[in-house]
Amino acid sequence: MEVTVEEQQEVEEEVERLLRGEGEEVKGCDVGLEESKPATLRRSVTYIVCAVIFNEKEEVLMVQEAKPECYKQWYLPAGRVEVGESLEEALKREVKEEAGFDCEPITLLLIQEQGPQWIRFIFLSRITGGAIKTLSAADEESLQASWWDRQSVLPLRGRDILHLIHSGLTYRQDPQHPVTLPLDLSCRHVVQRLVLVFIGAEEQVFVLLVRGPTPRLPVAAALRTHAVTWGANMVVQEAMASSYYDYELNTLGVLSLQHHGRVHGLSDGVCFNTLAVLVPDPVQRDEDGLKLEWTPRGTPPPVENPRYVWFRVRTPALREKLLQKTRNSTVVPISSLY
Repeated sequence: MEVTVEEQQEVEEEVERLLRGEGEEVKGCDVGLEESKPATLRRSVTYIVCAVIFNEKEEVLMVQEAKPECYKQWYLPAGRVEVGESLEEALKREVKEEAGFDCEPITLLLIQEQGPQWIRFIFLSRITGGAIKTLSAADEESLQASWWDRQSVLPLRGRDILHLIHSGLTYRQDPQHPVTLPLDLSCRHVVQRLVLVFIGAEEQVFVLLVRGPTPRLPVAAALRTHAVTWGANMVVQEAMASSYYDYELNTLGVLSLQHHGRVHGLSDGVCFNTLAVLVPDPVQRDEDGLKLEWTPRGTPPPVENPRYVWFRVRTPALREKLLQKTRNSTVVPISSLY
């Protein structure tokens, strides 16, 4: 079944929306749903928000921990999303409680995950009001807050935040992706909507679709036993099983992020609209493990599952946008901590 002209227009409009950082209602899940449980805070998922905030001297806002296991150590303002909160609401609450400041997010910097059960959203943020928390206001949330010049000796709760601080400084100096903030769209599971691109001969661009009543981008549920982005691998395995090990699947990052969170157990999920590229494995081997001489094909691997179809992007402007995105990875990074 070929994609009709009308369906082609609908698909290209969907991809354009995601490239602009917009979202799309999740109307179904194509892979992994039977192995996935609905996302429920405090039960099946934990979301962490973390704020990276600088002052005019490029000092970073830090808080001194009050928890017994890390008492008096320093960390970025961070904490768990509570039931009924959006990610931005949780971020503002945590910064207020731990550092004394009002703030607003500027953009997502990066996302870290250990499967759908633990996901951390790191935001570059700015101060909008309030006053820094001092020792006189110490409570169970934190002892105090302070600006750190990143040179002075400071006992850190964990060195993992050094990468987050560096990412914030880098983005301030040279933004690597457009401003990206969570979109208020409900989702019941943690899922990945996949813009899977194959670049063929003469820079032809193909996108994998699910046929359905009308062709659309595939959606895969995240599994507790794998990284969130493993959903892309499940899609490729289901669509073209024989070719799976002949190609490398690179998830470049997140185009946009959807979360609502205000209806406990029904809207605690997250939809990651991700960009991935399928490229031929540069090393091919036979069944004995010996290298094979081969020439990569200029067309995408054949689809074996009738549920899927490759769609060739015909519109020059969209084709160029996809080429640019895949070359430069101008998307929010998502990394697994497994």
